[in-house]
Parts: sequence; structure tokens; C-alpha cells
Amino acid sequence: MSSQLTKEFLKLKKKFLNGTASATEIELLEQYYELFANEEEATSQLTEPEIARLEESLKEGIAYRIAANASPSITFYKRTLTRAAAILVFASVGLYLLYNHYPGRPQPIVNNKIYKNDIAPGGNKAILTLADGSKLVLNNSKNGALATQAGIQIVKQDSTLSYKATAGSNSQAAYNTITTPYGGQYQLVLADGTKVWLNAASSLRYPTSFTGKDRSVELTGEAYFEVAKNKNQPFNVKTATQTVQVLGTHFNVNAYSDEKAVKTTLLEGSVKVSSATGNVMISPGQQSSLAKNGLFVIDKDLDTDEIVAWKNGVFQFNEADIQTIMRQIARWYNIDVEFKGTIPANTYHGKISRNSNVSQVLKILELSGINFTIEGRKITVKS
Repeated sequence: MSSQLTKEFLKLKKKFLNGTASATEIELLEQYYELFANEEEATSQLTEPEIARLEESLKEGIAYRIAANASPSITFYKRTLTRAAAILVFASVGLYLLYNHYPGRPQPIVNNKIYKNDIAPGGNKAILTLADGSKLVLNNSKNGALATQAGIQIVKQDSTLSYKATAGSNSQAAYNTITTPYGGQYQLVLADGTKVWLNAASSLRYPTSFTGKDRSVELTGEAYFEVAKNKNQPFNVKTATQTVQVLGTHFNVNAYSDEKAVKTTLLEGSVKVSSATGNVMISPGQQSSLAKNGLFVIDKDLDTDEIVAWKNGVFQFNEADIQTIMRQIARWYNIDVEFKGTIPANTYHGKISRNSNVSQVLKILELSGINFTIEGRKITVKS
């Protein structure tokens, strides 16, 4: 354990033992103890009765959370390339979510840094471009029918856009494009019932109805698909460098131009991924990566929850470097990121809510030795 964390652990332990620890501090102490109970630097300074008392506190705390149906607190770790042991970084966002279940509890303070300005998280924002070129700003549109094209009614309901056939529908499909800005996301139900979640800075071009021998859409950025089954009409997702072909399945495609590879992750069913240099088949729990040199790599050992975490409202990282993390943060918070100095080659593991202001995310990362400044919509990362 780092000296800073050891001091904090012992400080909280002392307050708990003399009965002056707040509810927030008890929760934080539980997290410290859970991760570091076996670390000699901290536990060597505890007596056996103190350890027993802390263990009892842990049991009571866990029972309390179960009884209250509370969400589990979220931890965030840093892993260095030279040390296998994890170093705990306070999960201010995770604890914030936990405390929302208990009105009146104080929000934890991770460090004393105060940002002069802050940036709110993204939200449900998108622009729909119709076949005639007209544009609808969906976040400003009221619920209900927005337009009718080729007998297909376009309906908005909160953050979801859906396409429904009417009595006057015909075989002449019109093409629409939905585009999310930086700081935006949106959901879509296509005419065949296929569900699409579109991440920030992404777009999907698609027909208002599928009338040909296949169902084809064009993607930039990232989207998660739950494709309606139709063995007679394959579903194709085309990006600039590859095509994913399925009959009916759940999968995620990350095709951002600033990433090192186009990644297709399969959660259910089977898919065929093709490019100008070849094709591969992947099974559930696998991911294909198409590098810029045209080579495919298949990853058979990955956490699919991490891949689709964005759809479920969280950032989730598993051995991700700071550059990868900041690219995701930049898209969701609509910010520019600049790196200054030598950034340590650390990797990170953990979860952070996407519903938090950017300062809460930065405070978590700062405790691992990374420094940030916010100027307008620009964040500078310093070692």
C-alpha cells in the first residue's frame, strides 16, 4: 500500500475505533480493509482485537447494504507494468451512486482540489437526416410521430426512434441517417425490429424498410446491435474497412477512426467479419480486431461486459492505458484532450458512472499520480 493510503487507512481506523467515524468514513474504511487487510504495511500496525473489530464491521456493513437493497460500491484500481499488486484509488463516483440510496449521507471527498469549471456528462442527443436531406434535432423533438416516408412512420419515444409500417407502405425504401454528436447517444428500432444503441460521435445510415435480399446498414463510430432473426434476409453492418454479416444475434462494433483497430465483439449467435484481406468467424465471447494493416486478430479471452458497458451507463476498463480512457472521456464529455510531459505507462481497471461530471472522473484518476487541468472544454493531462 502506498504511504498516502496507509496514513488514510490508519486515520479512518482510529476514528472508527473511538466511535467518531461518520457513515461515509465507515464505508470507505470497509473498502480499504477489504483490499488491504493482508498487506503487512497496514496490518502490522493493527492489534488482533482491532482486526477482529474491523472484520465484524465489514460483516455488519455488508448485511446493512443487503437489507437496504443498496448498490455495491465501485472500486477503481491502477496497475503498473512493474507491480502486480493493485493500488486502490477512491471511487468517488461509485460511492456517490451508493449514497444516493441513503438520503442525508454526506458525499465523500476524494481530494481537496477544486476545479474552476466543470463539464456535465453527455446525454440523449442525435440528429436525424431524412431521405430528402431535411434534418430533425431529436433531443428538441416532442414524443410522437415525426414523419412518414414510403409508408413508414417514424416515431420518437423519449430517447428511442422507431420505424413502423403503415397501411400505405410500399417496397420503395428511403434512406435515413441518425448521427450522434460528441457528448450524445441514442437508441433506434429499425423496421425489422432490430435494436441499435448508438454511442457518442457515431452515425448509422439505414433504409426505412428492408425490401431486398439482405438488410444492410452503414456505421461510423460505435454501436451495439440486437438483430431480429431472419434466416432469409442476412443483416450486414458495413464500416469503412469491413462488413459484419449475421442472421440474428447480439454484437458490438467499435469503428472509431482514432482507434488502432476496428473491433467486433459477439455476445450471442455467430457472425462473419469480412474485409478486403480476408474474413473470420467469431463465436460468443470472442472479438475480432481488424488492424489498419488489414490483419485480423481474434481475442478469445475478454470481458464482454467491459465492451458494452457504455450501453449500460458506465465506463468500464480492464487493463486500459490512460490514452484509451481519455479517448472515451473525450467523446462522452465533448472535450479536447492534450497530453503534456511523460505519461507513465500504467494500466487501469475499474468502473465509473457515465452520469457524473468530468471532475469526479478526473479526481479518481488523479489519485493514481495523473494530473489534470480544465480550461473551457479542454483537459490537459500531465504526469
